[in-house]
Amino acid sequence: MAFLTTTSAVAGPGRAETCTAARGAVVAVDFGPFGGDVVRGCDPAPTTGYDLLHEGGFGTAGTEHDGPAFICRIGHGSFNGGARYPTPAQEDCVLTPPANAYWSYWTASPGQDDWSYSRYGAMDRRLKDGDVDAWVYGGTGRPDFSPDDVRPGTGGTPGPGTPTGAPGAIDVAAAADWLESRLTEGDRVVPEGGDTPDHLLTTEVAYGLAAAGSGPALRRVTAFLTSHAGEYAYPEGTGGAPDATAAARLALLASSTEADPRDVGGHDLIRDLSAHVCAAGPESGEPTPGCTARGDFRNAGYTDGQALSVLALLRAGVTPAAEAVRRLTQVQCRDGGVTGILIRPGEYCDGDPATTALVALVLHRAGGHDDAVAKARAYLAGAQRQDGSFPGYTGATTGAVHSTAYAAQALRVLGDGDRADAAVAWLSREQLAGGGFGFEEGATDPALYPTPAAVLAGTGASLVTLTTERTGPTDPPTSPPPATQPPTSPPPATQPPTSPPPATDPVTPPEGDGPDLAKGVAYLTGAALLKQGRYYTSGPGSVRADFGLTIDGAYALAATGLSDGRLRGIVDFLDNRGTDGEGRTLHDWTGIGTPHVLGGSLGKTALLAETVGRDPRHFGGQDLVAALGRSVCAGPSTAPDRSCAAKGAYTYTPSVFGQSLAVMAQLRAGETGAAREPLAYLTALQRDDGAWPSLVPATDDSDVDSTAIAAMALSLADGSGADRAVDRALAWIASQQLPDGGFPGAAGNSVNSAALAVQGLSLDASAYTGEIARARAFLASQQNPDGGFNVARDGQRGSDLRASAQAVSGATGISFGTLERDLSGTSPQPTPGPGDGGPEIVIPETVTPGGTGGAGAPDIVTPGGPGGGYGASGGEGALASTGARARLLAVLAALMVLAGWRCTVLARRRAPAGSDR
Repeated sequence: MAFLTTTSAVAGPGRAETCTAARGAVVAVDFGPFGGDVVRGCDPAPTTGYDLLHEGGFGTAGTEHDGPAFICRIGHGSFNGGARYPTPAQEDCVLTPPANAYWSYWTASPGQDDWSYSRYGAMDRRLKDGDVDAWVYGGTGRPDFSPDDVRPGTGGTPGPGTPTGAPGAIDVAAAADWLESRLTEGDRVVPEGGDTPDHLLTTEVAYGLAAAGSGPALRRVTAFLTSHAGEYAYPEGTGGAPDATAAARLALLASSTEADPRDVGGHDLIRDLSAHVCAAGPESGEPTPGCTARGDFRNAGYTDGQALSVLALLRAGVTPAAEAVRRLTQVQCRDGGVTGILIRPGEYCDGDPATTALVALVLHRAGGHDDAVAKARAYLAGAQRQDGSFPGYTGATTGAVHSTAYAAQALRVLGDGDRADAAVAWLSREQLAGGGFGFEEGATDPALYPTPAAVLAGTGASLVTLTTERTGPTDPPTSPPPATQPPTSPPPATQPPTSPPPATDPVTPPEGDGPDLAKGVAYLTGAALLKQGRYYTSGPGSVRADFGLTIDGAYALAATGLSDGRLRGIVDFLDNRGTDGEGRTLHDWTGIGTPHVLGGSLGKTALLAETVGRDPRHFGGQDLVAALGRSVCAGPSTAPDRSCAAKGAYTYTPSVFGQSLAVMAQLRAGETGAAREPLAYLTALQRDDGAWPSLVPATDDSDVDSTAIAAMALSLADGSGADRAVDRALAWIASQQLPDGGFPGAAGNSVNSAALAVQGLSLDASAYTGEIARARAFLASQQNPDGGFNVARDGQRGSDLRASAQAVSGATGISFGTLERDLSGTSPQPTPGPGDGGPEIVIPETVTPGGTGGAGAPDIVTPGGPGGGYGASGGEGALASTGARARLLAVLAALMVLAGWRCTVLARRRAPAGSDR
């Protein structure tokens, strides 16, 4: 394979710097499908993936529908005179290209020699020195070259250096006290706002107490778990396979506390684990429930469950099936990392430090897999940051407590004592005043899930060696810790709302440890983000409105009722055919009246109209309901036409999410007959396990977001069949919840997925009270001081507009199918057009938990400055189309006298790139 590096790619215009393996970021674009070479460029001062392309000498073009954020064409002056590929004859780039013919985006962090499919769009990926990006055309096929192939220099990446940082030790006693204080009735963990024990977290706490030598508390917890072993490890009854992960956790606790894992509450966990190793996976052509491949422990699902099951047998003196141990080597990636999901051999693999460390510990204990252990050890050494910490996932730029704790345990066993000490020292600096640990670097709130792992690391133990014979840390404290008392009763149980809130009042969110909705709304309505009733796409100086994101924000405001004035501004902008800086209106996004009508976008818009009491048959000057009916496909289209996936699909709607929104819009409009075929198609997409795939035509995946939104749609349908489909969907969603309360999504442990899961599970809130409470607590843990939310627990830090809109909406638990908000008491908003001049006057709302906002002193925002305020974007003004500028200025003058005035030039905030939602 030929590689080409141009001069302009090494030094951008006006730059004298050059890139090295440790300085700057590199991007490589493979023009092979078009007859070219791999062209490499770099940016000595990297910012985003999008800027890296352009600083590296590449030109790009987006789609007409989504703008420059969705990269549809790439070119470089060194290849065919800078022509951008695919050419217009190959792809018109009007809408999103098909999944087998687009530029896929791959990334690698410093020290990594394997590619990861990017969780972020190019405009949203923030780079650091040593990062490498790659673009490959043709779908999700991996690059044919490695990151080291395109890094500067010929020697690959430098080997990992020894971490630096002050030494330190974890205060194990304080951590144990904090864990004990979180127990309900002294023997179990019950999430705040719920009344159902969380057995997984209770088990984790038991491990931490065992490592710390907290005898009385440990005995109470183990007694509780033993008496509830049946409901935890055998959720389907004792006649079938156990939940392998739960059974393994209980067996390991028994082995660690000198109990018998063959008799835990009357259950022989070792026998039942050994008896349910999968003889084959789906490749056999036969039904294999709970098995992804030969050697899996049935119902394990994730790599940690497989590893813990192997370890449970080893600690009980039983030799595991060779296929079960070998299965752990099959989920090891080429770079030595181990992926957290039990993938099938040959599937895409992306490792993480915590899973890699656990598997390395287990394989080392099992013996016979020295090569795999050595690769895992090298991966961990390369992943360790200079401060001693480990990231939570590939590409993360901050340390994660859980990953660092497990890595410390493994490195100590594998002989890397200095690296283990550096990891423990970093953990000691992250220990909070009360003794607990947060999820990641700089966290201010302690959490149950990461703290026990840190305790094990601090005592030099691991699940391989944990035993109650250890009575305390190696160097016990010189004075006893302060006494603490566990709560004497569980916190009061609460339930999310199961019906829409009163139309005229703000919603009362579920009680408990959930996110601060008032802060979330304040973030969403901030002047730097919400501009004249819409949000904008990412990119410097963008004047292109993101209509889909704008509607997402409207849903969030409607769900909370905390800013009806701002909501009215969004609705009026859309309904009155307001234009953005490019002169586009809402229906340039829906495609209504064009050959490219997007049924999902029509449905999303109609659903908003129905939510706020507007007529969807006359919204934005169009009959959305009739247009939706016309967009229902009579059958699949024939290539190259890709408008229709199947009979009952909507035109140009490639996702289950869009299909579900459109079905809800039709059903809420009373169009039961017109929705019959779309509803039947949506129902047919449900998988045997109760989940829905992400895309249409159906893909071979199971997606939390899509399952939640599909369940909301089917909950509006009549009939016992729809009810059963919803019940199966909710059960599957609940089964996907992660130990920290989150849910897996495209971005990892995803805020978006957790929020949608709350909405879905709230369709039967009484049955899923505990899961809802844990998910809301997870959302609270991802809320930032500015009120916004991260994209994912292990992703880039910083508030993301799209994730924040879904988090605020989802945390209320209100389904999109029943969401209502009465705006009759609000004032009409002016509808701006592009190019209107004059300063923008903003009368800010004061968002409070108990009200809908009030007026304060005005902000004066100067268009054309370094940013734009609420309603400003470049040269846009806020007083357009009203004819009342003089009267408003008079009001402004009066307010200045009464309340004082302030001039603010607001810094522009980038909004995320558009999506098909």
